[in-house]
Amino acid sequence: MHRPTALGGALTALATAAAGVLVAAAVSTTPAAAAVGGTGTGYLHTSGNKIIDSTGATVRLTGINWFGMETDNKTFHGLWSSNPWRGQLDTMARLGYNTLRVPWSDDAVKPGATASGINDFVNPDLVGLSPLQILDKVVDYAGSKGMRIILDRHRPTSAGQSPLWYTSTVSEATWIADWKLMAQRYANNPTVIGADLHNEPHAEGTNPAATGACWGCGDTARDWRLAAERAGNAILGVQPNWLIFVEGVSCPSGGLSNVWDGDTSNDEDCGWWGGNLSKAGQFPVRLNVANRLVYSPHEYATSVYHQAWFDDPTYPANMPAIWDKYWGYLYKQNIAPIMMGEFGTTLQDPKDKVWLQNLLAYTGSGVNGMSFTYWSWNPNSGDTGGIANDDWTTINQAKQDIIQPYLIPPVGGGTNPSPTTSPTGSPTPTPTPTGSSSPTPTPTPPAPTGACTASYKQVNAWAGGFQGELTVKNTGTGTLNPWSATWTWPSGVTLASGWNATVTQSGNTVTAAAPDWAKTLAPGASATIGFTANGAASAPATVKLNGTAC
Repeated sequence: MHRPTALGGALTALATAAAGVLVAAAVSTTPAAAAVGGTGTGYLHTSGNKIIDSTGATVRLTGINWFGMETDNKTFHGLWSSNPWRGQLDTMARLGYNTLRVPWSDDAVKPGATASGINDFVNPDLVGLSPLQILDKVVDYAGSKGMRIILDRHRPTSAGQSPLWYTSTVSEATWIADWKLMAQRYANNPTVIGADLHNEPHAEGTNPAATGACWGCGDTARDWRLAAERAGNAILGVQPNWLIFVEGVSCPSGGLSNVWDGDTSNDEDCGWWGGNLSKAGQFPVRLNVANRLVYSPHEYATSVYHQAWFDDPTYPANMPAIWDKYWGYLYKQNIAPIMMGEFGTTLQDPKDKVWLQNLLAYTGSGVNGMSFTYWSWNPNSGDTGGIANDDWTTINQAKQDIIQPYLIPPVGGGTNPSPTTSPTGSPTPTPTPTGSSSPTPTPTPPAPTGACTASYKQVNAWAGGFQGELTVKNTGTGTLNPWSATWTWPSGVTLASGWNATVTQSGNTVTAAAPDWAKTLAPGASATIGFTANGAASAPATVKLNGTAC
């Protein structure tokens, strides 16, 4: 899990100002010769500030973090919930997240490592699997939906993050050996596209006695740029097709300023842990395989740490210059692509919403914008919360509405349920009738006879229950808004959980009502409803779409 930031050096706090909305000037982009939706074809590589696929088409990674494999559980969090792991990935893909960043620790890849925190009833196919075997299943299923995977070595051990890439108990040699193990494991699977070498290198100790990660200082024990080269080249020796994602540091010196000496003339300008790439232009990461380097800064809101720049009287107009200084210049000067590996917020402070809107606008729109993976899917991220709510099934619509216009869905991941957007890229709210807390949907007449089809797939079965997917397709000429599907089960079969719709049961009849983020079903469109049930495995019978038999 992400940890709070280092202090912002000697930045002086300014008078707090009310946060007004200003959409940041987007990074200018030059149209690519070819561009595609989704995540492209084959392995990815770089060209200037673009990520491109094997055909030369530009790819924008718009992803999300799903953490847990770096913790004591050694596997994805939320597997304890009533929403099966596949259902959670289904939702991510349907929302438009085309990439999954997976944090892990060296503890999770040790021989004999065991996963915990799994609801065996809901996820019977994970029983007895090792952390890496569970990861294998996630990689395969995500790949089937057109998603890509970035592996993030988040911590040396599950105990917590470290300022350097090694500790007294986990050596640099172990770090590199474990990376080579991961590269070999997925060497022939283009779903896995690369390695985020170490999460959030940062300063430790007070200058001049710095002991943390520096950038360009030349000390092989602390210079993160040199360590990234050693690990990156070792990985490319095993898997030359991977992208190498390199985060920044917090303070280029690797140490914190001495705030007690009264001398501010040489105090350093620091940023977020992993977020300061200001020295990467002068001291670039050099890899043995060309066109594999992606810089990956982290950026956070006031819910993580109240940086001085949030109190600038000009906020948020001051933010683009700050982003330019720390990492945006690498993109603007066509030096390398940017993939913002983490950014997140609780949205509890009004400034946070402004921050998120402006940050996303800064990354640019469409396929030529900067790539990113939002932190996080998990609702149990203490300082940011998640896109998933505490049930691990429904979503935080306020956050999703801001991110949605920038998402490029994976091919095969379903329809991107984009809200109406304004010219600035910010969601335009749907008008609410006076006296009503939510919009009243327009009643939809039943679909014409024969205007739907239904297909069923049993995903899994175990003693006392089963998991299935029902896909209904609107074959009529009119849009269904909202849509609703029903079916019947034999006596004794009861619903355990459902996803991609609000699924309920009354007697032998099950109803799947359209979720808020995908209420409409256009002609030719389909919706897949996932569920687990208790009882003997049974296919849905008498399936209807908006009251008409399929």
